[in-house]
Amino acid sequence: MSIKKWFAGWFHRASPASFEQSDSHLKKTLGVKEMLALGLGTIVSTAIFTLPGIVAANHAGPAVVLCFLVAAVVSGLTAFAYAEFASVLPFAGSVYSWASVVFGEFWGWIAGWALLAEYFIAVAFVASGWSANFKLFLSSYHLALPKALSGSFAAGNGGVIDLFSLIAVLIVAVLLWGGTSTTAKVENFLVVGKLLVVLIFIGVGMTAIHPSNYTPFIPAHVAGTKFGGFPGIMAGAAQIFIAYIGFDSIAANSAEAKNPEKTMPRGIIGSLVIATLLFSAVALVLVGMFHYTKYANNAAPAAWALLNSGHPWVSNLLSVVALAGMFTAIIGMMMAGSRLIYAFGRDGLLPNFLGTVNKKGLPNNALLVLTVIAVLIGSIFSFTQLAGLISAGTLIAFTMVSLGIYALRPREGKDLPLPGYKMPLYPVLPLLGAAGAVWVFMELDSDAQWAALIWFIIGVIVYAAYGSWNSKLK
Repeated sequence: MSIKKWFAGWFHRASPASFEQSDSHLKKTLGVKEMLALGLGTIVSTAIFTLPGIVAANHAGPAVVLCFLVAAVVSGLTAFAYAEFASVLPFAGSVYSWASVVFGEFWGWIAGWALLAEYFIAVAFVASGWSANFKLFLSSYHLALPKALSGSFAAGNGGVIDLFSLIAVLIVAVLLWGGTSTTAKVENFLVVGKLLVVLIFIGVGMTAIHPSNYTPFIPAHVAGTKFGGFPGIMAGAAQIFIAYIGFDSIAANSAEAKNPEKTMPRGIIGSLVIATLLFSAVALVLVGMFHYTKYANNAAPAAWALLNSGHPWVSNLLSVVALAGMFTAIIGMMMAGSRLIYAFGRDGLLPNFLGTVNKKGLPNNALLVLTVIAVLIGSIFSFTQLAGLISAGTLIAFTMVSLGIYALRPREGKDLPLPGYKMPLYPVLPLLGAAGAVWVFMELDSDAQWAALIWFIIGVIVYAAYGSWNSKLK
């Protein structure tokens, strides 16, 4: 192969038929109910019990609810684009497969590579958060692990490995190893339990609201900081954005969806709407119960607020269910991440063994690789470092999906199927969605931006050295 032909192949547009054929052996077991549970399980996770208090104290005060609404609007614009893509191209790999069809193989790889960083980091991040909460729960009974087993060595506190984080990832890996139908039942059960406790918190918390805590609703901006006023709301929205990125986990499993033309849009948009309502209600109740300054450096503000308002039983219940509920996010991220790795292997961009499935039609080789890498990342990076890195890769993919609508729409009903759902207000909303994702990326910490650049460079090298030579899409 000549260098010219090799390089031209980078921008070859993949045929949808090749993805359909490759994914034909995946079992279609997920309906709207399962997709909603998957989305809500991933979105309504660690963030709903931690971020409202943290963002209120650090950025927005009582106006933290506005931060959630701004972040929801930005996420929602991309969710509309996701819903249209998923209804037209219901393939494993979500953004990777879509971008390969509408932009070309190289851009598909870059979008998928960016999302892969999210899944690796998100699994480690949520598992690390679960471990921190579980250790806090055990400490109330004066129980503790040895330092060597209680944290990653990057945290610098004498830790070697976070044992509880490791156990959480392995439990989910075993569940997924058995199949999506079994996992979906566990997911549905945990999501229902978690949502009930969220509603209980809202109901009980409303009885302890002091209206004076809402004044002033938007604190004055403190010059030279990102607290108060419009800058505080925008900074808070950028931090909260990580709470909403879980709807991508729905799209990544679209090859296993029943009637994807209807299932995917309903699952993606429905989970985002429900999650936004719950986030907003929890935020309003939380800042009404105590002055927002009380939540500074508090990793469990919801449980703390209940405990200190005279509801210890509800506080303990919330802590226990929160621990169980965090598993739903790990399940969603590991399902989506393993399907993306499978898609790379399926198409030859990574070694072929990653694109194989077992007798049950499950991509367990990809799941095994994801499990090992997530455990390694959790051992190397601390919880704080993971929190700062988690959004960067996702925002690159979100930008590409929004802009991809301009390439998708002219082909619908021609060489691509008609969509079961169309993004409204075309061509304005796709541009706003891309602009919103870029804005949030610019609000991220510089370390996260540099990490995204380094990961991008590594991705280009991997594609040039391996994927472009072994691709099955050409």
